[in-house]
Amino acid sequence: MKNSILTSLHRERGAQLAADDRVLFFQDVPDEYRAAASGTALVDLTDRGLVEVRGAEAAVFLHRLLANDVRNLSVGQGNSNLLLDAKGKVRFQFEVARVADDVFELSTEPGEAAAVVKALEMYRFSEKVAFVDATERHAPLALVGPHALAFAERLVGANAELAAGAREVRPWQGGEVAVARIPYAGSDGVRLDAGPALVERLWLALLELGAQPIGHIVDDILRVEAGAARARVDVDETIYPQEARLERAFSLDKGCYIGQEVVAKIDTYGGLNKRLCALRVSTDDPVPRGARLMRLDDGEWRDLGVVTSWAYSFVLDAGLVLAYVKRRHQTIGTEFRLGDGPQTATIVPLPVRANTVTPASDGA
Repeated sequence: MKNSILTSLHRERGAQLAADDRVLFFQDVPDEYRAAASGTALVDLTDRGLVEVRGAEAAVFLHRLLANDVRNLSVGQGNSNLLLDAKGKVRFQFEVARVADDVFELSTEPGEAAAVVKALEMYRFSEKVAFVDATERHAPLALVGPHALAFAERLVGANAELAAGAREVRPWQGGEVAVARIPYAGSDGVRLDAGPALVERLWLALLELGAQPIGHIVDDILRVEAGAARARVDVDETIYPQEARLERAFSLDKGCYIGQEVVAKIDTYGGLNKRLCALRVSTDDPVPRGARLMRLDDGEWRDLGVVTSWAYSFVLDAGLVLAYVKRRHQTIGTEFRLGDGPQTATIVPLPVRANTVTPASDGA
């Protein structure tokens, strides 16, 4: 897996790193959280992957496969998207951008670009389309918070009215910066990519402008408070997109795609057995992934959910988890026992924090 291009810089500047070189925090966790909630936070995403899809039939090919619209994207537009399996379950999550008439870029989760290329190749027959793992030229940074777009405007001249999903390229420091309006961790956000050669200079310029870098701890707080599911943490190949609240990443109107029939049936008839919910927990101690949610039902203790993420919520001043909860038990205020211990978990409304991109219905 590709590591962050900026790891050495972070280490030199005193960031606290985990064993896998992820930044846990830079200086002060509460300050980082405040910046994301009311200012502008800066996130290192340079470990993400990139797949380039090009060819005369690229738009038609991707539109036929992916869960969200592709064919009708204009140059400079993009969206969150999914590749599902035939059963309608999530294989890959990524952002799609149309960068030219016959060229699309898929920004993938870290370490997944090669697997996405392989998956796309499986569906290519005689179409005039080619796939390239372009991860080595991908070096995105994210600005998060209510002033994110204003920072991008001040630094690189980004359009102050840049629409959600839109992308533009601006000259900067003898090179170019791609600017895209993409939510991050459930909050409004802007993605900047100047490529590996300029990314360190871009990072330092954003710091000088006043952006506050945030590490993995605050990153998790933001997304858990927003109910934003993370690939390979809250979402795997056993999950339907509606279960993980991924409605922004698929379309019910675009026609056929892999898994579309199942997705449409779920929307029409319901039938989800579980749904990602946020629950306030009665302990400040971290709750491990896989912890079970137990509840008395018809006089018996039943296993009714599983925890996938934990964070400490500054809004609630309490621990907060994301968990898949079985239907009929998703009402706000429903209380569960955490495993066999005395701790409890109670469903709370989403989003927990203001200034978030509001998820779809809570499924109650």
